[in-house]
Amino acid sequence: MASQAVEVEKKYDVGQDAEVPSLAEIPGVTRVGEPHVDTLEAVYFDTQTHTLASRDITLRRRTGGVDAGWHLKLTADGPGPDEESGDAARGSGSEPRRRRELHAPLGQPGVVPDSLLAHVLAYLRGEDAAPVVRLKTQRTTYALYGEDGVHLADLADDRVSAELLGAAGAAAGDTAAPEGEARTRHWREWELELVHGSPELFPAAEEILAAAGAHPARHGSKLARVLALPARESGSAAGPESPGPKSPGKKGPVSDLLTAYLAGQTREILAHDPGVRLEEPEAVHDLRSATRRARSALQAYRRFYNALAVRHLGTELKWLGRVLGVPRDAEVMLDRLRGHMAELPPVLASAVKGRLEDDLGASRDAAHRKLQMAMVSARYFQLLDGLEAFLDNPPVRPGASAPARKAAVKLVAKAAKRLERAARTAKRTRRGAEHETALHQVRKDAKRLRHVAESVEPVHGKHATKIAKAAHRQQQILGDFHDSVVARDLLAKLAAAPDLPESVASAYVTLHTRQVQLAADAEAEYLKERKKSRKVLRGKVI
Repeated sequence: MASQAVEVEKKYDVGQDAEVPSLAEIPGVTRVGEPHVDTLEAVYFDTQTHTLASRDITLRRRTGGVDAGWHLKLTADGPGPDEESGDAARGSGSEPRRRRELHAPLGQPGVVPDSLLAHVLAYLRGEDAAPVVRLKTQRTTYALYGEDGVHLADLADDRVSAELLGAAGAAAGDTAAPEGEARTRHWREWELELVHGSPELFPAAEEILAAAGAHPARHGSKLARVLALPARESGSAAGPESPGPKSPGKKGPVSDLLTAYLAGQTREILAHDPGVRLEEPEAVHDLRSATRRARSALQAYRRFYNALAVRHLGTELKWLGRVLGVPRDAEVMLDRLRGHMAELPPVLASAVKGRLEDDLGASRDAAHRKLQMAMVSARYFQLLDGLEAFLDNPPVRPGASAPARKAAVKLVAKAAKRLERAARTAKRTRRGAEHETALHQVRKDAKRLRHVAESVEPVHGKHATKIAKAAHRQQQILGDFHDSVVARDLLAKLAAAPDLPESVASAYVTLHTRQVQLAADAEAEYLKERKKSRKVLRGKVI
């Protein structure tokens, strides 16, 4: 597994003849360590069109220095260490950058470690990552210490030589510049990176570094400078050519609501993709939830968009949801029955445990293998392309310009009425499979209402949140009901197998009876919850 940390740093452009100032004069710095010199050589990997760099992702193999190895840098999420507010980290120029850095051993020069590759496959989408830039850096590092000897930060004085490789280098070599000049770049920069210090160190250092001739770097990384990528706004998740969706406003168009919500779910899909590949706990559940949310929102807002585009994207999201659902459902079932086996007498529990682990574990593992294959398929990558294309150029109809606040009321009301119809249908059906199917439909419609209500929160705030929570409660209760029904049917099938030992058959019967009772309990709880939330989910919705 790759190790990881969050780096918080700020880069400065500086002239070749600039002198490093007296760093001990920075407020909060009490001592500066002796300068340490390293020679670093790094090869950066990307596609020919610089797919990773365009998303502010850098993948490199670096030799020299204390952290030699493979490095993957991604946009960091959430507040940094000891960071309570964005204001604390602001300098007079651009803000310091926060990035999540993953590290793996050197391994082989041209083979990206799987632990890092898993984090970029959703962006490479079938393309190969190959060397694009080689950097040689003469780095002089000054360690900055505060009171009690705390290592606050490091200032790195880098003299950089960069060479374009592959297709990028060949294209550069075709220019009218002298032989070799277009393929290489030379510059000097300073980099102030926190170790255990507070982000307040950045504005404290600003004046002293500026007096020495430094100014905030025009590019966020050395790679971006070599490739001449435009500077990015700190924290942006989109590529440099995509400004990202507009924040929905009460007076804005209803299309902004879907764009913002769908963009959020697309980010979630990309964020949880690596976890699924690496088989991290809950990653399948999280990716499946984002996929369902995206599909629910598309269905709710479909009348505002080109029908063919919505239908196609919805079909592909449904496919992904099903592929994710099989291993997830197997995981849930196995965990559920493990818990209930613990309630059995020890003799019965030991008799049935191995059989259930073998049967359900094999199904789960087979489903995981199919999922892994699906996630390296052209269909999956085309779905990701389709989501981003929809966001970049939404196929809106004229009605999509309707005021968001008013249109949102109708969207939520429609979903609420759909849920109420499903609930009435379930109430009328007889006990048995038909009734269970009807309750499952109630669960799905509660889920849709929840997602639609979430999508309108930007314009209806706490009222929409209240509806989403009420729908979520029904969804959860009926989810427990559905799991009990599925477990009951599975256990009935297992108990009917020929030549079962008596102890195993007895355990299956006991577990089956438990699931029947749990289903009845869940339905009773749902009826109470439906009555309790009726005022929220009926009548004037918002």
